[in-house]
Amino acid sequence: MSFKLEEATILELQHAMSQGNITSKQLVQMYLDRIEKYDSIIHAITIINRKALETAAELDEERLQKGPRGILHGIPIIVKDNYDTYDMPTTAGSKSLEGSVPPDDAYQVAKLREAGAVIIAKSNMAEFAFSPNETVSSIGGTTLNPYDIERVPAGSSGGTAAAIAANFAAVGLGTDTGNSIRGPGAHTSLVGIRSTMGLTSRDGIVPIILGQDIGGPLARTVTDAAIILEAIAGYDTNDPITAKSIGNTVGSYLDYLDKNGLKDAKIGVLRQYFPTDQIDPEVREIMEKAIQDIENQGAKIVDDFHISNLEKLFEDTNGPFTMKKDINAYLETLGPNAPVKTLDDIINSGQYHPSIQKGLKYAQSVELPLEGNPDFFKSEVNREVYRLAILKAMTDQDVDIIIFPTWNYPPRKVGDLESPHGNNSYQMSPPTGFPALTVPMGYSYGTLPAGLQMVGRPFSEPILIKYAYAYEQATNHRRSPKLE
Repeated sequence: MSFKLEEATILELQHAMSQGNITSKQLVQMYLDRIEKYDSIIHAITIINRKALETAAELDEERLQKGPRGILHGIPIIVKDNYDTYDMPTTAGSKSLEGSVPPDDAYQVAKLREAGAVIIAKSNMAEFAFSPNETVSSIGGTTLNPYDIERVPAGSSGGTAAAIAANFAAVGLGTDTGNSIRGPGAHTSLVGIRSTMGLTSRDGIVPIILGQDIGGPLARTVTDAAIILEAIAGYDTNDPITAKSIGNTVGSYLDYLDKNGLKDAKIGVLRQYFPTDQIDPEVREIMEKAIQDIENQGAKIVDDFHISNLEKLFEDTNGPFTMKKDINAYLETLGPNAPVKTLDDIINSGQYHPSIQKGLKYAQSVELPLEGNPDFFKSEVNREVYRLAILKAMTDQDVDIIIFPTWNYPPRKVGDLESPHGNNSYQMSPPTGFPALTVPMGYSYGTLPAGLQMVGRPFSEPILIKYAYAYEQATNHRRSPKLE
């Protein structure tokens, strides 16, 4: 076949299938062939779906008989290994959950399958999503960055990010508690969306801090990320927080893909997150170029955008670590066949990577119920104070969104946990629940990806997608890694 798989978008794949140039089964096989050829280099995949080809063939037949279900019909997708899948184990990267097959799909996985997507594999992750810095687990080992295999893809969704960057599937699902979609996205020249808390369901995702956990897309283009977000957004009876989505979803996020979308946009540059002495000079140069590119597209740049007492506002949101409560509740949903029943069981099993022992023991030390800890309520109040401070600053200084580098430094070398990380992702969106998006903004030192982060008001995903798309179309920074 002459069909070019590398960097193919969902729309291109769907067009090729609709024209009869390729089938979903052939497409799945082509991606599986890439995984077989290249995953021994980057170690992004933990398990292949043995029924992927069979499912794709069934969807091909359905297309012939009834037509496609929609834009995702027959499209291969990779999901992070903390999403429940009824037909594959879900381990959150931990040998303590090895072989654990959940009774049903996570809500987001179910929505994608209903739309006709084919889940072809699951990806490695930082075990139990502990690390924003690297993707290492007792199940999958160490995932490497396809742009430089001596470097990390960040964490904890580094497996999904590395896989999608390397063209192992059309798109992927990651999760983000503090950084874990946006950091890996920035490290691998991808678009990653952490949506507003409540827009998408957390049901069936192995939690670490449920109050901050969000699942969402990692994709090579803004369009593909928007397609996935549209498919997974909305109310889920199993996650009460999604009641907030009622009245806050849109007909189609694709309606906001406007290459002139930055004209008259009002953009606040949050230099508090990247002072000159706390950013790599090449990343800073890339960021300054991004600001100029945005302004050249007709946006108004508020370059002195400022939030008073920003550092303290963030620090005051810190409350007790909720993992013990959250993971125990998740394990209960697995039923009587769960390999472990509690966090204590996980720790007692010894079946986990040594790098997370300290974190597990810290989670174990937190006393339940959380409501008995006065810091729990104080942190919740302070989160609202933080939200209002951001909204007031945005209103007073007349900006639509805030921008800054996703990370201030290039991807670290594997094993380096000491040099400056420059992670900006955990400070604003996770404690407030506001939406954030990362989009490729170029490469430092020739080959090392960097990301531009955009943060908006609650449920402003249409604006973020509009601005990110216009920036993407104007700059075209994304390029495929060389794995040969």
